[in-house]
Amino acid sequence: MSSLPAIVTPSLLSSIRSHPNLPGHTWYLITATTLSQLNRPDEIPKVYLYALRHGAGPADSVASVDEQLRISRRMREALIKAAAVGGVPRTINALLELKRVTPEGLLDEPEAFSPTGRRAEIYETPTLKIMQRGQSFFEAVYGKITRRVMGQMDRSGTEDLGLVARLMYGYVLSNTSVLSAAETSFVMIAGLIPQDVNPQLKGHLRGALNGGATVEQVKAVRNVVVEICVAAGMKMLDASTPAGFGWRSEVADV
Repeated sequence: MSSLPAIVTPSLLSSIRSHPNLPGHTWYLITATTLSQLNRPDEIPKVYLYALRHGAGPADSVASVDEQLRISRRMREALIKAAAVGGVPRTINALLELKRVTPEGLLDEPEAFSPTGRRAEIYETPTLKIMQRGQSFFEAVYGKITRRVMGQMDRSGTEDLGLVARLMYGYVLSNTSVLSAAETSFVMIAGLIPQDVNPQLKGHLRGALNGGATVEQVKAVRNVVVEICVAAGMKMLDASTPAGFGWRSEVADV
């Protein structure tokens, strides 16, 4: 058990999942992603077990086995995609904490059925096809500023930055078998806000809109993530506290 102060409480989870503008079936994966980037993987099991017991919607319901499997897979996929903006180590810790409390029947075993099909994409699908899909996804996220954003990475002093981005978009983010384009942007938003990186956050706030989300939904996701961060102790930093656990400027909004 962690000796750190608790972040997740039943009242916080109830508040999040009943937010009127939060897209359906997303509260638990947004919360888990935020916690992973706050480096509190120990809190993720609380979110998962609450979702299994109370259902994925805003009102209490008994989740069927199929619904529990969907919750499990969507949460795992969110944590996988969060690695694109938050790093693999935090995703590893989050997934291992999640596995610790996941019933055996809700796990996806190696080389068995894959809900994402990534194994086939890596070993059986032509690389060019995956990379083209990633490029199309990147263009859909960034719209008219696509060339400028990718150009900045290509000319960052090493073209490898742009190549890494293309790999992430090709093999990780553009796979929408479990999470839609808009939901993928919600995961990016949840992963970026705790890191205080407004330039990247702005792109994914817009990307969620480009992916089909409404302004009200994107604001709801942003506000829920900020609420979780505040519960974890993040705050606005000023001249008297130039460094620390918080934000150096107001969190970007749509």
